[in-house]
Amino acid sequence: MRDQGRRVRRTTETEDLLRLHAPQVLGALVRRYGHFDAAEDAVQEALLAAAGQWPESGVPDNPRGWLIKVASRRLTDALRSEQARRLREEKAAALTPRDAFTAPPPGPDRAPSEDDTLTLLFLCCHPDLPPPAQIALTLRAVGGLTTAEIARAHLVPEATMAQRISRAKQKVKGTRFGRPDHWEERLPAVLHTLYLIFNEGYTATSGASLQRAELAGEAIRLARTVHRLLPGDCEVTGLLALMLLTDARRAARTGPHGELVPLDEQDRGLWDKAAIEEGVDLVTRALSQRRPGPYQLRAAIAAVHDEADSPDSTDWHEILGLYDVLVHLVPSPVERLNRAVALAMVHGPKAGLAELNALAPELTAGHRLDAVRAHLLERAGDPEAARAAYESAAAKTLSLPEQRYLRARAARLQGIT
Repeated sequence: MRDQGRRVRRTTETEDLLRLHAPQVLGALVRRYGHFDAAEDAVQEALLAAAGQWPESGVPDNPRGWLIKVASRRLTDALRSEQARRLREEKAAALTPRDAFTAPPPGPDRAPSEDDTLTLLFLCCHPDLPPPAQIALTLRAVGGLTTAEIARAHLVPEATMAQRISRAKQKVKGTRFGRPDHWEERLPAVLHTLYLIFNEGYTATSGASLQRAELAGEAIRLARTVHRLLPGDCEVTGLLALMLLTDARRAARTGPHGELVPLDEQDRGLWDKAAIEEGVDLVTRALSQRRPGPYQLRAAIAAVHDEADSPDSTDWHEILGLYDVLVHLVPSPVERLNRAVALAMVHGPKAGLAELNALAPELTAGHRLDAVRAHLLERAGDPEAARAAYESAAAKTLSLPEQRYLRARAARLQGIT
């Protein structure tokens, strides 16, 4: 049992190390050879080889150099096999750099720049790709996840995800590897992609589990990487803070059987205090620059929740004020829906319901409008209308824990007048 435990620990440590190096190895190959799709396949093969060998034989002194060496061999072999003999030889001579099969020594001087990670994120978030393709390609190329892992996280067949990733790689084929011109304009797409990955991990849109911790954890890891590369960007800092402050509640969000536990009923003793402290420090420093953006404001709202000792001590006036600023910057129906909840907590449920009525034409899809309406109707003392709204919301969500929670709330109101 002790040996088995050691093997499990070594395997976990290997997986963490591979995810750390995967984007840098891919960046090195694409920068050297081009051929993004072939390079990405070669890196995946090198990662699989390492995952099979390192837990038993030990991690090499220079793991990144080992991966570059193996992936380079796989890539050049693949390129050679596709050409006729004469063209193979000519192309191999042209493509193979002198140090292709020599691992660089440890240390920062010759190691691939971690900036390649950010370049890969820009490539994966190419404006020609739809958001689902951006997410899949980011998780594969930058996160180091296999196609099977990404497919399981999104509850789709592996073949479907493989096609999605393949089409995405074809879209970016031929794109010059390097930070794009006007890269600042593409940074919001990178942050939005990471935010979508985190949200899907924190509250899964479908399936039997409320949360997919591996996706949320991967989004936080990638956000840390971007923050390390762009420490002065307030919105990058705000996004990382938002993820940490939100994910800090993860252990308290589900009960012993996976059931949803709403925020006001959570055991706050289970919240991750270290993550809250780090998140509060990050958002405080970002807001001190006096350039507030949407992620900073969302993080500030999360901080107000996390710093409250109990639901009753939550400063809803401050939250409402933050939402007022947020909806001025991002007047989307989702942000206005969240503001309606804060408005109801400050001025009463009828004020919130009036806001919902104005939002109804813009929020026809999804279950959240009905779920919020049900909650406010219950607080307003209209149990029959609240029960109907809970049932309507339950019928619209594909998440089984949310369905069970909403139907339980509806059942509790059955027969109450």
